[in-house]
Amino acid sequence: MSLAQVHHISAAAGDESAEGRFTAVGRGVTAALLAELEPLFAYVLPDGAPHRPTDAELRSLPQAFTYAVLSDGSRVVGRTAPARGESSAPVRFHTHAVHIPSGVPLPGDRLPVEAWRSPHWATVTPAGGASLSDPLGALPPGPAPVREGLDDFAVSRGPWLAAVLADLRRASEEAAPTGGPVVLVERRSADVARWLGLAAVALPRESAERLTFTTYTRRPGSSALRVVGVAPEDATAAREAGLRVHVCADRPPVEATGDVWARTAARVWRSRAPELFQEARGLPGDPFAAGPLAVVALCAGVGLGSEERAAAAGWAAERPYALDAKRVGQLVEALTSPGIDDRTGSEFDAVGRLFGALDGRCPASVTAPLAAMLVTEAVRGGNGSLELPRRDAFVGPEGEAIAGVLGPEILTELESGAGGSRPVARTVQLLRVARLLGMNTRDLLPDVATRLAPALLRETKAETEGPEGPEGYAGPGRPEAAPGPSGASKPPAAPAFAPALLELLDEQFDVRTALLGALDRIAPEDPGAVARFLERVALPFTGTQALPHLRMCAEAPGAMTTLGRDRTALWHRILRAAGLSPFAEPLVLRTAAGLVWEDRAPTVEEARLLLEAATSDAHRAAGTWSRLADAALGAPADAEEAESLAHDLLRAFPQEIGGRERAALQLLALCRDLRTGAPEPGWADRVRTLRDRGAPLEPPVQERAFTALAERLLAPDRPGAELYAFVRSNDTDLIAAYDRAARTEPTRTRLRTQPAYAADCFTVWTAHPHAGPAWTATAAALLEEVLRPAVRSMSAELVAEVEETVGRTGSSGRANAFRDWNRSRTLGRLGRRIVGRVRRG
Repeated sequence: MSLAQVHHISAAAGDESAEGRFTAVGRGVTAALLAELEPLFAYVLPDGAPHRPTDAELRSLPQAFTYAVLSDGSRVVGRTAPARGESSAPVRFHTHAVHIPSGVPLPGDRLPVEAWRSPHWATVTPAGGASLSDPLGALPPGPAPVREGLDDFAVSRGPWLAAVLADLRRASEEAAPTGGPVVLVERRSADVARWLGLAAVALPRESAERLTFTTYTRRPGSSALRVVGVAPEDATAAREAGLRVHVCADRPPVEATGDVWARTAARVWRSRAPELFQEARGLPGDPFAAGPLAVVALCAGVGLGSEERAAAAGWAAERPYALDAKRVGQLVEALTSPGIDDRTGSEFDAVGRLFGALDGRCPASVTAPLAAMLVTEAVRGGNGSLELPRRDAFVGPEGEAIAGVLGPEILTELESGAGGSRPVARTVQLLRVARLLGMNTRDLLPDVATRLAPALLRETKAETEGPEGPEGYAGPGRPEAAPGPSGASKPPAAPAFAPALLELLDEQFDVRTALLGALDRIAPEDPGAVARFLERVALPFTGTQALPHLRMCAEAPGAMTTLGRDRTALWHRILRAAGLSPFAEPLVLRTAAGLVWEDRAPTVEEARLLLEAATSDAHRAAGTWSRLADAALGAPADAEEAESLAHDLLRAFPQEIGGRERAALQLLALCRDLRTGAPEPGWADRVRTLRDRGAPLEPPVQERAFTALAERLLAPDRPGAELYAFVRSNDTDLIAAYDRAARTEPTRTRLRTQPAYAADCFTVWTAHPHAGPAWTATAAALLEEVLRPAVRSMSAELVAEVEETVGRTGSSGRANAFRDWNRSRTLGRLGRRIVGRVRRG
């Protein structure tokens, strides 16, 4: 098919006397298309171009080789080159273009860029408009001339290759890219064409055909093409227009592109192996996935970076059937080359997946290098996330060789005392590799498990606890797990080491036995942490091991969900889960108490439950007696059972309870005697002594003790010696408690209704005029504010009885004092004398 050709000539910029015009137009090119073509052929001379150039200068001016898609779907390929003009216009710009109708391929199924070196581009319009040889149809057969020299050009542009290819790939997408064209800055327009030649070879054909371009323009911002070339002097303006600019004639770029396909393609070009692009397109997968190209590159001996090798291994792992035995061997050899020293964790993970895909499909001699590389990285590289090969991957001399190299290193690290600070994933990996290599670690397991058990709890806490506390199990009264989107509690997150740990325990029975035993031993020390760990990592409890503490910790989260805040029921259920009696294993008391109450004290009723659940010897062995003491001392002031509990604790644990706690509990027990029994003489002073020994005293304990003392001193049958000791103590806190007790409604009622009690209080409150200021002021206030209102409310007969009782129990002088006090409506003589003494004091 003969394609229509178009010739156009224009004058140099600034020559207003000359106009551009089409000098020859082939058949089928309409006026509308000509109007659309003319702006594509516009040419602006570079800055500094001579007005009347010599022949050499004329040849050195840039040429604009253009490929564009027109509005009707047809295409045009053309070249605009400076040519010698007339005297009035020394330089003309001649365009020779070929119009390609929509749906019609180029001759020979060529790509547009392949025509840029065609020798048949005309620099003058043929005489009489006759057509010259078709520059597209006359291309020589075989590999296109455009590929000649591209290898050398790619090597010379090595620093820019990956970034430019990445942008050209994006520019070739089906949807036209936003943000304007990709701008390639080169000193020679031919080099822009070479860039397009590199892209044409690397990109799939349909992508390359979408890549419209021109090799030279001075107005990149207004171009509708996808790729444009500009001279270095126009690079700044292109950047200011917000375009993606690659200055390939300047310093190499510093930042590397993140496009792995583009980086792989750049390495292929620099290795002078462009035939690999076509070979890669024969493999399945996305055309711009890095995997296929990286696979063929590695098989051909092209050196790639870590991410590219990871892409190759990952692609081959997903499609092991896509490669023949030869390529598989080449790929394994390239991936396991001893000369590579930049492998990353993602590359090892991909290699692990590749090994899993090839294991069983290929002979062991093929996969053994992969297995050796993986276990070597697991031991020396510390990569705890690697998917290790199966145990039979090293049967034979390969296994003996790698075990001989890595075995001593593994044993040395497992024996190291630094295991307490070693990450869990590292210990788990070492144990798995040791079994994989057939090493005997039986003698090491007890120490390894002892160090590994607390590390499990420590790392679980570090991974799963946030600033507001632990997720999941938190003990009664603690915040529940955070609610999920539907309102239900989110399942607790498993720590990162959990999958590998469970695989280890499933693989190695002796490790499971040792580790579960070690966890069971440390569970009583922090059962809450163990419960949170077990909620996230479902350890296997199958077998003959008793593991009472682990079973209790595993039961706690579910029991909390079922029983909520009923701590008594929770206590019984968790204790039953142990499968052992507290009499046989006292430490289950500590574990159960830690799970139910964690770091809080039980209530008095709950403490009584604990005390009665086992003997004092069991609580002594478990150390739970301290929780019972905390319950008694932390009880509110109105919890009457606290006094009896304190009494029982002092009898049950006389050697364990000491110091401040013992004094505080003794004070509570004394309260019990003051309320219900006959305390030993000297109890008024004993309250003060125990208070001082128990400092800092819990406020409820002090309040209870002071109230009990004051109520006992306000009783009619209190011993006089105790009252005297109390009054003479001048203890402001105790006297204040006495004042509060005297003002309570029960005391006021007794004063109003019992003349003998009123007489007794009058006697006491007036009998110690020379006591300290605290007592004197309190007594005077009680006389006026408590006793006087009570006496005034009495009938005359009751008042007379009070006066008679005062005289009978005291003296006639005291009876007269009461009479004078009672008759006075304001402060009487006795009151004035008392107040005067206070002021003088």
